[in-house]
Amino acid sequence: MLLIRDLQERPAALEIALSHALLLRVAEGALPGGVLRLYRPPATVAFGKLDTLSPGYAAAADAARARGYAPVLRLPGGHAAAYHRESLGIDVVTAVADPVPGTHERFRDAGERLAGALRTLGVDARVGAVPGEYCPGDYSVNARGRVKLVGTAQRLVRGAALLGAAIVVRDGAGVRAVLRDVNAALAIGWDELTAGAVDDEVAGVSLEAVERAVLAAYPGLEPAELDDATLARAAELEPRHALAPSAAV
Repeated sequence: MLLIRDLQERPAALEIALSHALLLRVAEGALPGGVLRLYRPPATVAFGKLDTLSPGYAAAADAARARGYAPVLRLPGGHAAAYHRESLGIDVVTAVADPVPGTHERFRDAGERLAGALRTLGVDARVGAVPGEYCPGDYSVNARGRVKLVGTAQRLVRGAALLGAAIVVRDGAGVRAVLRDVNAALAIGWDELTAGAVDDEVAGVSLEAVERAVLAAYPGLEPAELDDATLARAAELEPRHALAPSAAV
């Protein structure tokens, strides 16, 4: 599996477009059959397709902007998720002829790997849904069964699967605040105490330490860089994921 450690700062929509581009390039056979990308996202609220059907969608996007978070349309997942520069973004792209049958296995594998990585840092990390969590999922990685630390989601195309995740390492309060406003606009009920960060559980944990722990959970990686063709494809896809002010309807 190729490892792309991507530390460049980019607009939120372009980060999502890069994930999309990697998925399509792997599906087409232009890239090898496995890619792990680790990146530091900007402050982002990533809306799912279900959110676009809500009458409060435009107001939710404006609420995100008011908190300094860029609203984008993400590839996988259901409802809005929030993360920022104090988070570790993760893309796992796998070549597979028919990605549907292995969906739950990929969720389970990623959840176990990421929970195991956080346990090495002293977090009581578990896999499973937290009652009242934002963007609920059966394979969320949580602390103590009470606080969601990592959400995972998938996008499938013919020939490949993308599993995306974000680990909120610091500033859980910022995530809670923006999700409070966004979910209110979307009329989504949730318990804001279920949103947290790794350093709420283990004081002083750094982004670098979390990244090292995640890398240890994926042995046999081959370092690589984003190639020009993938970057160009991402630039083409970026408009599909961006929301212009007052255009989120």
